[in-house]
Amino acid sequence: MLLGEFKHNIDEKGRVAVPAKFRHAFQGGAIITRGLDHCLFIFSLSEWENLAKKINDLPLAQANSRAFSRLMLAGAMDVKVDVQGRVLVPDYLREYAGIKKQVVVAGVYNRAEIWDETAWNEYKARTESASDEIAEKLGELGI
Repeated sequence: MLLGEFKHNIDEKGRVAVPAKFRHAFQGGAIITRGLDHCLFIFSLSEWENLAKKINDLPLAQANSRAFSRLMLAGAMDVKVDVQGRVLVPDYLREYAGIKKQVVVAGVYNRAEIWDETAWNEYKARTESASDEIAEKLGELGI
């Protein structure tokens, strides 16, 4: 289970440190891809396989299915955690997420997310200010 928020800098080569607490999940390799809300998702290979299968099973005839498939699959890249605990974030993914220098790596149960620090802070402030409303809507779903 991946949980917590960690601040890191991305280096001049585009590498970001994976929090030590998360490295075990990515020892066998990982997949990094475009995420939702303009962040990046990092999945372990097994988690990625589960998600990719579900995406592949979406109806091809539906435009939203094709669009989501392209967003998640076409932008995906396999990465390895190096000996210093870093992964290389490709240029096109850094551009997608607006990542410049400072990032937040957030654990979200079965994946890690990489956010530009400013974008994360803005997103978190919006979400926290709407937390009561969000909780009420999720309560309708039985959560």
